[in-house]
Amino acid sequence: MAITASELENLLRDGFPQAQITITDLAGDGNHYAAEVIDESFRGLNRVQQQRAVYAALKGKMDGNHGELHALALTTKAPD
Repeated sequence: MAITASELENLLRDGFPQAQITITDLAGDGNHYAAEVIDESFRGLNRVQQQRAVYAALKGKMDGNHGELHALALTTKAPD
């Protein structure tokens, strides 16, 4: 079952309540999204650490062949 953009945003908002979050459904199928997460908690972390934090917030929704989210193009950074 696919995940909706609002469900994806809610998961990310739970993990990053103060973040600026932008979700784009790339294929219109609920399986291929782009997400931009801008959060102060990323300051001082490298890109891999930032992305690991985001994947942790997704609570397994991308895990394996049966995950609800098939693909996520992810952009993370601390605010300017």
